[in-house]
Amino acid sequence: MNTNTDHRLGVDFGRVIHGASAPSGVEDTVFLQGGDEQALRSPPTEGAFDVLPRLVELFGGRVWIISKCGERIQRRTLRWLAHQDFYERTGMPPGNVRFCRKRADKALHCAELGITHMIDDRLDVHRALRGLVPYRYLFGHQSQPAPAWVRAVLTWAEAETAVTADIAAALSGPARPRSR
Repeated sequence: MNTNTDHRLGVDFGRVIHGASAPSGVEDTVFLQGGDEQALRSPPTEGAFDVLPRLVELFGGRVWIISKCGERIQRRTLRWLAHQDFYERTGMPPGNVRFCRKRADKALHCAELGITHMIDDRLDVHRALRGLVPYRYLFGHQSQPAPAWVRAVLTWAEAETAVTADIAAALSGPARPRSR
């Protein structure tokens, strides 16, 4: 159900949609370091294909992948998305994928797209989005506790709960975003 046309979601690809580290901190490096066929067969992060379709519906299709990578990984990412039938499985429009070469440049995409909610695994990305994106979710296992100005979510289920609660709160009264 589309709840609000003003809300827009940005989602990182690496270590969020694909390749999130295990609770032990061990990361799946096949996508980055393996061959193309290995990368295409590598699985999504647990829960991504369960939760993303619901978030795409909640945001009325206004969901973008915003990823930092070089040209080789950009091509590999687009191939993986096609191989996984990502767009059909999630309902996300195929044109809603953005790439940049520096993490801080995700802020440029967020500003252009009017992103209100961002799920990313890197604290430096969230730091660059402070004051721009009101609702920020630090995804996955981290080596340090999350600062108060970003909301930690370990899994896709937690991300869905947090995003849904923040939208419900925004619709029922004055927004209390984490923009400090």
